[in-house]
Amino acid sequence: MNSYTIFEKLKEKSSTTNEKIIKFYDEATEDYEFWSKDFNMHFGYYIPFKTNFLKRDTMLNQMNDQVFDRLQPPKQNAVVVDLGCGMGGTIRHGLRKYPLLHIIGVSLSNFQVTEGNKRLKNMNGLLLEENFCDTTFASNSIDGTYAIESFCHAGHSFDALKEAHRILKPGSRLVIADAFLKKEENELCIGDEYCYNQLCKGWSLDGLGNINTVHKHLERIGFKNIHIEDISFRVAPSVLHVPFATIGFILKKILKKQEIQPQSWKNLKGSLFALLSGLHMKSFGYYLVTAEK
Repeated sequence: MNSYTIFEKLKEKSSTTNEKIIKFYDEATEDYEFWSKDFNMHFGYYIPFKTNFLKRDTMLNQMNDQVFDRLQPPKQNAVVVDLGCGMGGTIRHGLRKYPLLHIIGVSLSNFQVTEGNKRLKNMNGLLLEENFCDTTFASNSIDGTYAIESFCHAGHSFDALKEAHRILKPGSRLVIADAFLKKEENELCIGDEYCYNQLCKGWSLDGLGNINTVHKHLERIGFKNIHIEDISFRVAPSVLHVPFATIGFILKKILKKQEIQPQSWKNLKGSLFALLSGLHMKSFGYYLVTAEK
């Protein structure tokens, strides 16, 4: 069965998917819309004179470009999977860049899947309500996978990495863009540990994986040509937008006399601790990880 046939069959069955709804993403989507008009649920990649520091989405979309540039998917009749797709912002960007590509996203949130599929109408994109640690894709069937700030919700677990390897065709790539620990949790100082715990609580994370441990897991699973890039300084300019975006979101709610939902407060708190964690560069870093099956 070729990649295009796989995509069409999944599109036919997508309406019957029945995974549990994840409250965090169902309730936090409004916050992310304020963060990015393109629904990019991640930080950005800054390139002087190419991206605009004052225009957040130029940096966020550049992160999408960096991921697809490393993924190097076939240009047509190929299927790529977004493991933890949110509202499909990266998928839409990828399909504008590669209109003959087919991209399938998986999310645990029924709300995100429903609303995201509306935004992908008439495009070669599809969102499914599935767990990226246990998908329904056949082994050796996918032409590329990526995970942008999603594997952290599973603690960058061995299972998530192993599942990505299982579904990839030989020679295809996995690309991860995410924050990682540079040391073990028990080695964090008191300040680092506090920021880390508050970050995980605010964003409902299992935890951040240790980048060295993740590298070893990728090797153990069978990935090759593993390339790890520390892009913390490229990401920092978009992280600096956090306090301004947070204040803007709160002011908007106050002016419209709207209540700020409990999950929004948690999300805003998590965003601020992401900024504080980023300042502790001996303990935390943001990386682009590329690995080939």
